[in-house]
Amino acid sequence: MLEYEEIANQFEKGQKINYDLILQRVIRDWQQAAKRPKILMHSCCAPCSTYTLEYLTQFAAVTVYYDNPNIHPRMEYERRRLVQERFILDFNRNTGNHVQFLAAPYTPSDWLAVTKHLKDEPEGGARCRICYNYRLDRVAAKAQALGFDYFGSALTISPSKNSAVINELGLEVQHLYDVAYLPSDFKKRGGYARSVAMCKEYDVYRQCYCGCLFAAKQQGIDLAQVNRDAMAYVQAHRDDDFAAIQFNIAARPEV
Repeated sequence: MLEYEEIANQFEKGQKINYDLILQRVIRDWQQAAKRPKILMHSCCAPCSTYTLEYLTQFAAVTVYYDNPNIHPRMEYERRRLVQERFILDFNRNTGNHVQFLAAPYTPSDWLAVTKHLKDEPEGGARCRICYNYRLDRVAAKAQALGFDYFGSALTISPSKNSAVINELGLEVQHLYDVAYLPSDFKKRGGYARSVAMCKEYDVYRQCYCGCLFAAKQQGIDLAQVNRDAMAYVQAHRDDDFAAIQFNIAARPEV
C-alpha cells in the first residue's frame, strides 16, 4: 500500500506529482514479481473506461464498477450504464480480454444528502471533491468485500477532473479499508487522445456534461432533451444481452 508522503518524496519539493509515473512503477513491481493483480476500477462512463481498460488489461485482471448516483436524470444514468456494458462486451470480443462489469444500486438521494449544501459551487470546486471522495469510498468498500487487490478510478483520464485531488483522496480512503488504492493519471502519454479515438472506433456515446444536476444547470444543459434522448436509447437497448460480462458476486475475481 503506497502512502502519499512516500510518493511525494519521490519528487522535488514543490514539483507536481506525476501519478502516471507512479503507476508505471507499480506495474513494473507487478511484472518483476510475476503478479497479475485484481483491480476493481470505478468508471463514471464508457468514454473514461476506454483507454483505461486498454492499458490496464495488459497487466491486471480488471472489473469495472459502475457507481454513479450523481448522474441526473435517471434515464441518463441508465443510458450510460448500457453504453458502458456495450463497450466492455465489444472490447472483450475485439481484444480477447475478460473485463467484467458490476453496478451499484442507483441511490441519488444518498448522493444529494452529502452534496446539496454545495449546489452553488463551481464545477471542479468543493462539491466535486466530495463527489470524488463519496465514490472512491464506495468502490474501496466493494473492493474489500469482494477480495480485490486494488481499487481505482477511471476519472483521472478526464482533462476536466483534478487528478491530483482524486489521487490524494484515494490514498486517504485506502486507510479505511483493507485494500490498496491504485494511483493513476490515465490522460498522460496520449491517454486522453486515445480515449477519444477509441470512442470513435467503438461508436461510444460521449455525454456533454459530467452527469451532476448542479453542473448541468450551470452549463445550461437541456435536461428535458437529455431525458428524451436517453429514454429512447434505453427503450431501444433494454433487451441487449450483457450476461457474458456480468461479475459473479458469489465467485472470486479472475486470477
